[in-house]
Amino acid sequence: MLEPRLQAFLDYFNQISGQHTIAPTALYHKDVCFIDPVQQIQGATALQVYLNHGYQRLNYARFMPVSGSCSGDVGFLSWVMTYSHPAIAKGKEISVKGCSELRWQGEQIIYHRDYYDMTEMVYQQIPVLGWLTSQVKRKMAAG
Repeated sequence: MLEPRLQAFLDYFNQISGQHTIAPTALYHKDVCFIDPVQQIQGATALQVYLNHGYQRLNYARFMPVSGSCSGDVGFLSWVMTYSHPAIAKGKEISVKGCSELRWQGEQIIYHRDYYDMTEMVYQQIPVLGWLTSQVKRKMAAG
């Protein structure tokens, strides 16, 4: 059972779709700092634009919790995101492991940082780039 703030966070992201966007103002502070491997965003309005754009062409995205913990106003949630995008891997389902670091100010999230592997999420799904990244990983592992 997740702590209620982590569950609310997870529920928010599991409700978003290209056809159904939800304003982040109830969950996020107006001055939220959002960081992920793609970019850094300041403010709830800019975050909503980013999320709308990101979810616009997705067939779906679902987040399943792995583990979570909160201490005071800081929380961490590890998750597996399963998604489908028509332009990535011909729309086949892809799963990516990640983690969100969250900080609350009062009842709203003031800081949200996502950690995940962009190679796993996108690059490995593109034929030539996927082959190339797997070759680089194999050579690095061999020493």
